Amino acid sequence: MNTLTLEAFSALEGKELGVSEWILVSQESINAFADATRDWQYIHVDEKAARNGPFGGTIAHGFLTLSLLSAMSAGVIPTLAGTTSSVNYGFNSLRFVSPVRSGEHVRGRFGLKAITRRSENSYQLTVSVSVEIEQKVKPALVGEWVIIANV
Repeated sequence: MNTLTLEAFSALEGKELGVSEWILVSQESINAFADATRDWQYIHVDEKAARNGPFGGTIAHGFLTLSLLSAMSAGVIPTLAGTTSSVNYGFNSLRFVSPVRSGEHVRGRFGLKAITRRSENSYQLTVSVSVEIEQKVKPALVGEWVIIANV
């Protein structure tokens, strides 16, 4: 993980931070997510019925794709020097653009839109995110993620 001073981090405003490794979205992970969230809609978990559905097979939950941002960002978004904790603050915008089919690979692309001081010991990072699907033109999701770094 890359740790940057406030000055170095601020210099990245308006720039791409990087791209994560590809992550396989397996049927097993989709099923586990369905169990954790109690969302057993057939398009996610019933492979036979989903073949005749709107996507021609099972797809990941949009929220599963969203939840992978934590893993994707871990090796890409730098840490602000002195950070004692960082937390998700939410999203300014979020759109699920394309479904992720079982067996596809996804990766995250991140950019720093802004870093702003919230208080003496707290900064807000506004990060552009796009989750790409391997060999597809349209992304799975796009958004603007807000993270609070406490120093």
